[in-house]
Amino acid sequence: MNETMNNADRAEALVKALPYIHEFRGKTVVVKYGGNAMINEFLKSAVIQDILLMAGIGIRTVLVHGGGPEIEAALKKIGKESRFINGLRYTDEETMEVVQMVLCGKVNKDICALIQRSGGKAVGLCGIDGAMLKARRLRGGDDLGLVGDVQEVDTQLVDSLLAQGMIPVISSVAYGIGNDEGQSLNVNADIAAAKIAGALKAEKLFLMTDVRGLLRDVQNPDSLIAAVSRSELETLKKDGIVSKGMIPKTDCCILALNEGVKKAHIIDGRLPHALLIELFTDEGIGTMIE
Repeated sequence: MNETMNNADRAEALVKALPYIHEFRGKTVVVKYGGNAMINEFLKSAVIQDILLMAGIGIRTVLVHGGGPEIEAALKKIGKESRFINGLRYTDEETMEVVQMVLCGKVNKDICALIQRSGGKAVGLCGIDGAMLKARRLRGGDDLGLVGDVQEVDTQLVDSLLAQGMIPVISSVAYGIGNDEGQSLNVNADIAAAKIAGALKAEKLFLMTDVRGLLRDVQNPDSLIAAVSRSELETLKKDGIVSKGMIPKTDCCILALNEGVKKAHIIDGRLPHALLIELFTDEGIGTMIE
């Protein structure tokens, strides 16, 4: 009896998801993958299943990733201490070598292997490939070393892969331009995802985080704000409701929206199948900004 009920529940869930499947088939979705969802093996598997399902029903799915914990571990192995300035990693030449090796190499290829082992087709890229992400070194204020600000996105390579039914997996290392022509630059993965989503005119950008979303009261996890407009977001900032680490997240969402993305979502990557719940249910699970 329980199994019958379970099957009935599954069927009902699929029926409820059908309008969303029709709506998003053929559309582009960019997912910024990070936080616990990249470290915890169970959550990692759930994210990959979500990505494969989305791609399998015809959603053009792009995965953009960082890899802070992996970079930290690699730096510790060579006895190098990390230094952060206003939340950004100071990146000298030695650190840049490690960042490129870890993000473009191990992390990127591990994600691709996991997708392919699960039945998908993935191609690993970084912003240097085809000069896809062109960046200038951040100037003014504190010296951050080889940290870049994305100026241009060339989507030709990504569009070609999506047209072939592939899942592009992109790491946040950019190709330097101007005075740093050809230099690898470390760029913020959230911003890279927002810029890529904007250039692709994506239907949605998802930022996977380690919080439920935007909370009206940070002490109350049940005070989630399910949906908010750009203008309302500015009011929430002035009122101090959007503060600390949530400011760069919401700024990133606004950047994406201003560049042509239809909707941006901040979701909790600690919850299994958060992507599917946010995308295919009426209630959602995080905060949608439009």
